[in-house]
Amino acid sequence: MTEYDVDVLVVGAGPAGLTAAGDLARAGRSVAVLERWSTTNPSSRAFAVMARTLEVLDARGLADDLLTRGQQAPRVSIFGGARIDLTHLDSAYRFVLITPQTNVDAELASYAEIQGADVRRGVEVVDLVQDSDGVTVTCRAHGGEGPVSRWRAKYVIGADGAHSTVRRLVGADFPGKTVLSSVVLADVKLANGPADGLRLGSTRQVFGFLAPYGHRDVEGAWYRAMVWDRAHQVADTEPVESSEVIDVLNRAMGADLGVREISWKSRFHCDERQVAQYRHGRVFLAGDAAHVHSPMGGQGMNTGIQDAANLAWKLDAVLGGADDSLLDSYHDERHPIGRRVLRQSGLMARGVTLYPRMARALRNLLAPRLLGVPFIRDSVAGSFAGTDLRYGRGGLVGTRATQIPLTEDRLTELQRTPWFVLIRERGAAPVEVSGVLQAERTDDGPAVLVRPDGYIAWTGTSTDDEWRDVLGVWLPSEESVHLHEVRPKGFEPLTF
Repeated sequence: MTEYDVDVLVVGAGPAGLTAAGDLARAGRSVAVLERWSTTNPSSRAFAVMARTLEVLDARGLADDLLTRGQQAPRVSIFGGARIDLTHLDSAYRFVLITPQTNVDAELASYAEIQGADVRRGVEVVDLVQDSDGVTVTCRAHGGEGPVSRWRAKYVIGADGAHSTVRRLVGADFPGKTVLSSVVLADVKLANGPADGLRLGSTRQVFGFLAPYGHRDVEGAWYRAMVWDRAHQVADTEPVESSEVIDVLNRAMGADLGVREISWKSRFHCDERQVAQYRHGRVFLAGDAAHVHSPMGGQGMNTGIQDAANLAWKLDAVLGGADDSLLDSYHDERHPIGRRVLRQSGLMARGVTLYPRMARALRNLLAPRLLGVPFIRDSVAGSFAGTDLRYGRGGLVGTRATQIPLTEDRLTELQRTPWFVLIRERGAAPVEVSGVLQAERTDDGPAVLVRPDGYIAWTGTSTDDEWRDVLGVWLPSEESVHLHEVRPKGFEPLTF
């Protein structure tokens, strides 16, 4: 039996797993990723990258390439003529990026491998045992053929999807219920498709959703379509006929869209489920292994990537000597976010599929009016895009620091060196500290200490020592700091 030893073992090579692996490898940790499927999936359900996720990807140098391969939708049309307007977002990305998940997966896989993560495909986890020092994971080739291997890791991340093996092996329940059945996804070429971003159409019997991919030729343009028919509820295994996609799509949109070609289609059902605990000893659940919900709102992939960004730097800190109890904050911070996403996606699904005529009429009357109020418009957009999600309940601590204006470049560029950043007040002199990047803000705001995931850990005056106390919780010793040799120009960490 072949045996391996790593700091962190990640199970699942989807967006959450690859983000975590890349971040940990970038921090200098030994990481392996085990994926049961031997080849990447050429088709995927996810297609929307939200503003906050683009900021996370930009902090890893991955956003620009994705932007060249996707379509930007600044508004999302929903029911009753109402629109979610993203053009007022407090972000550099005032839109949702429409691109197949395969593009995101490819970027994150390249990122993980370039940083030094060992990504192994066609490997299936069959057993997992924890002890006081680590986790032993037993694997075999997917399908049961080939030699058995054993991995020893200090920590394990289960990012292996809605049917997670890791979740089952740690004995975590996945409570919840089915929200929608017999939903169909398809990639369609339309001669008469909408040209103004994401579009939702619905009647009492059907709904259809279109997201433009931007690939156009003389015959039309390609879209990701999602359709549902109340009168045609069948098992996921029931084949999808092209006629079903065309019929439901045209009925939902109230027009003949001129379907010229359908390249891929799939039927599925969607659940609302969430584990009670994201941490199980030395094992952590992330992405769809921890939470699943309606595809309405396009939050699944985005939430998983942000789970990973929250967890990875904390694992690195604890591996560097910080107290293990700090890992509890992963559950404390991300579980409420997952619960909120479940509620939002569920409300959207229920709103779209309303059946009573009076309820639909009231929905169509109120939604456009409410979304026309600037405060409500911006609150809904920020929640949809992830830019207003925060950790904690009040003040600046726990909010994202991405939009703080700096004298040089952007915070996301600075964070490509993955550690804490002290942003000083305007005009404040650099302070002496080891292992911390520094920058100066150009507005009148206070000094802030920014965590590696871009959220504020402390705010005050840079000449005070309070921020050092906060930093000391995560940086218990100078030896625990792991910084790349290559750092953004003008942002060298200061040392004694």
